[in-house]
Amino acid sequence: MPRSKSCGPKSYGCFNCQRRTRQKDRYPIHKKYKSLLYKPTGRTPCETDSLCNRCRHMFDSILRRKDGKKKSSTSLQQPEEKVLHPSQQAPFSPPSVTLPFPCTTRGHSSCCLCKRPGPKLVVVPVDVRHRIFISHEIVIPAGARCCPNHLQRNIEKISPSAETTTVNRSYISQLIRFLRTEVLKTEKTRLSFDNSSHLIDSDYVDLLGIPKAAYDDLLKYVDGRVKSTPSRTVRTSLAIFLMKLRGGDSNKVLSTLLNISKSGIRRSIKVIRSALIDGNFVKENLGFQHITREEIIHQHTRPLAQTLFGDNTQPQVILVLDGTYIYINKSSNFKFQRQSFSFHKGRQLVKPMVIVSTSGYFLSVLGPYFAKDNDASILTHIMRSNLEDIRNWVEEDDVFIVDRGFRDSLTYLEELGIQVKMPSFMEKGDKQLSTDAANTSRLVTKIRWVVESANARIKQWKYLSYILPSSQIPFIGDYVRIVCSICNR
Repeated sequence: MPRSKSCGPKSYGCFNCQRRTRQKDRYPIHKKYKSLLYKPTGRTPCETDSLCNRCRHMFDSILRRKDGKKKSSTSLQQPEEKVLHPSQQAPFSPPSVTLPFPCTTRGHSSCCLCKRPGPKLVVVPVDVRHRIFISHEIVIPAGARCCPNHLQRNIEKISPSAETTTVNRSYISQLIRFLRTEVLKTEKTRLSFDNSSHLIDSDYVDLLGIPKAAYDDLLKYVDGRVKSTPSRTVRTSLAIFLMKLRGGDSNKVLSTLLNISKSGIRRSIKVIRSALIDGNFVKENLGFQHITREEIIHQHTRPLAQTLFGDNTQPQVILVLDGTYIYINKSSNFKFQRQSFSFHKGRQLVKPMVIVSTSGYFLSVLGPYFAKDNDASILTHIMRSNLEDIRNWVEEDDVFIVDRGFRDSLTYLEELGIQVKMPSFMEKGDKQLSTDAANTSRLVTKIRWVVESANARIKQWKYLSYILPSSQIPFIGDYVRIVCSICNR
């Protein structure tokens, strides 16, 4: 009768190390070994199990050491141990625990990761085993071997051999210590604004553009209007918004620095912008209604401006006006594309109108307007529409200091009783300005430079100096007003 294909020579493995043994190297397991075998294996041997010669010698030496300790301890008087109540005793912990994590093989003949046989295999280091557990949630037993090239590049595919793994106390304690060390490293290197002692004042200035005290003051305006989430607090959300404006970093970079998803970065920017605009922060620090004429005259007007253009008989408000440019991407809407194209700059942009005092204090920011609108038409629209009730705030004989781009609005402003100071023009046929016209232009320039400096302070917030995407065009005015309010505050 032919032999069945399923039948084959029976393999006998060592009960302790699972190594295949020959018939002459098999030794039956004595009763005195059973208690010792239960600790490393977690199993109780039966009558058919056997040990290899090396394991038998190992357990013999362990028993001899234990017998020697017992003999030495019997000669000494041992104090009576206090018997604890069963409720006070520590819970029993088995020497090995089965965990629901897949594991690889422990053999030395093939790679534990790719299963390739080979003579040139290396033992997987402890730190690599721990990192594989963190990244792939797979346990590699101690002593397992792998191909050398796996240690020099990222390990992507691992084929486990079992769905569960049995580990002892030493491996669990070693893994917990490694995880604790990694967490401490992460906490030290991760950028966090929740801990007040994590960053110093200069770090706040470098990252957010404002010192720590100003950041805490700004936090009061958003604390009640923004809710914390499991992934970010209100402090972190405000820091994300300021880092976006100050550094102009992409959401991907902010996500990496703060360990928050890109969608969480977008939501943080949205809620903080709405809280600052709809709340009291911008209303208290920007606009014609947040400050009185007397405060502008006595606190935010330079004596040089009063000497050059003021009237000693009655106090006057002296304001400096100019438009600034915020560059945007080319829109797919053809009509808006034509309206936002500047022939002067040769690119797409929008123009907020900035109004400052002679000391550089931001009084108001209006707009933004299309690039096709020049400064004169923008100022005329502001006065005719009475934006922010400007016509009731400005009185007769107040002084507007402007550049030559406002020349078409001079007639309308003079009808309102407003004095306009502007650099002079050369008459037709002249090659240079007259002495009086040149001196007048120099005096205007000596006062008007503060609005150029104010525009430069706005562009120090790098997000507004970059080309903004089309999705952010509706919020450009909000960003500029928030930046100006922070500068005033």
